[in-house]
Amino acid sequence: MNHKKVSTFLFAAMISASAVLSTGCNMNDADDEKTIINMLQYKQEAVDAFEEMEKRFNETHDDIVLQVESPYEAMTILKTRLIKEDYPDIVGIGGDINYSNFLDAELFMDISDFEGVSDIKPSYMQIEKDLEFIPQDGVYALPYVANCAGILYNRDMFEENGWKIPETWTEFTALCETIQASGQQPLYLGYKDTWTTLSPWNSLAVGLSDADICSQVNAGNTTFTEGYAEAANKIKELLSYAEPNPYAYSYNDACTAFARGESAMYPIGSYAVPQILSVNPDMNIDTFTFPTNEAESDNILTSGVDLQFSVMKECKNKDAAYEVLKFLYEDDTIQIYLDNQNAIPCKKGDFTLPAMLDGVKGYIEADRMSDFHDHHYPSEMSVDAMIQTYLMDENEDAAADFLKRFDKEWVRYNRDLIEKVKKYEEEQS
Repeated sequence: MNHKKVSTFLFAAMISASAVLSTGCNMNDADDEKTIINMLQYKQEAVDAFEEMEKRFNETHDDIVLQVESPYEAMTILKTRLIKEDYPDIVGIGGDINYSNFLDAELFMDISDFEGVSDIKPSYMQIEKDLEFIPQDGVYALPYVANCAGILYNRDMFEENGWKIPETWTEFTALCETIQASGQQPLYLGYKDTWTTLSPWNSLAVGLSDADICSQVNAGNTTFTEGYAEAANKIKELLSYAEPNPYAYSYNDACTAFARGESAMYPIGSYAVPQILSVNPDMNIDTFTFPTNEAESDNILTSGVDLQFSVMKECKNKDAAYEVLKFLYEDDTIQIYLDNQNAIPCKKGDFTLPAMLDGVKGYIEADRMSDFHDHHYPSEMSVDAMIQTYLMDENEDAAADFLKRFDKEWVRYNRDLIEKVKKYEEEQS
């Protein structure tokens, strides 16, 4: 089913549900007249944090009951509930193309009048706007926490060898050569699982191309051949400093090897740290921003919204839903999640961050961040497999062929969206 059909179907379901009672805001307990707010959130690994948050909310509110659901395959369950016209009141989802599709189906309420909007860091609010297929008036999601990707490094190895954190691409490649010359391994990649190719790809794309390149391509203002050329060349250059035949080693293999000191660095996201520490709990890990450019001032931390909250348009008790959001965005509540998940807060404020983010704290505090590019890629396009295939291609024209294919496949899987953007641009002009 293509994008246009999905959007039309969900929108029709929303309209037809206007006269149907949902299990959410409009449903009160006959005995105590408490308003029930039903939240469905997709971070199954954060169940403990949400259970604690749910408990605290219900202990401090007499007139509202918060019910949090954290199922496996939450996005599949949410889509099923939408089809059945069984709407939750609040959804907690990632800042990616799933959100873009739901927004395009006009399923979310404009929450721009919620008082907490102004407390969110501008970069994360911009990330939300960039996820809109067509520019929207209003705010339809409130970023909660983020993750980041750069280069994890072994602090102890760096200190023992006197290696300095590189701030430019030239310094980075020079460091890799220095590490190789010492008889040690600079990088571990673990590209057997194709999705792992996306971590260095995202960091290079963020640092070397425009944040809104996908929107620019949809509008016909540029091509990926033009915008991604440098990223394509540099991700291939990383192979010179990695383990032999990285396609033979999985994500778990790479985490284990890095944990055991078999490489000094690992270009992956902060989400890999728990897996690494499960192998070596005492490992001293830190992160630095991928130095993609020849000037440190041009480098940008790759950071995307890992969890955000939207209120469904079908919610019948906006005030109760806002009361839940108000509680969720209290500093103490956010800290519960940060401590549980080693996440980055999207809200401004003084929060305690995990030590493995010390090296990028300056970027976070300065709001020098931009979203993962793959948050805009349709899953059907399988960009991770395309990147892996390109990296394995040793032909002279490999980069040109890869970029040409990227442009071709993008049109194939975004044809309806491109037509919609074209129509919008014509209407605006």
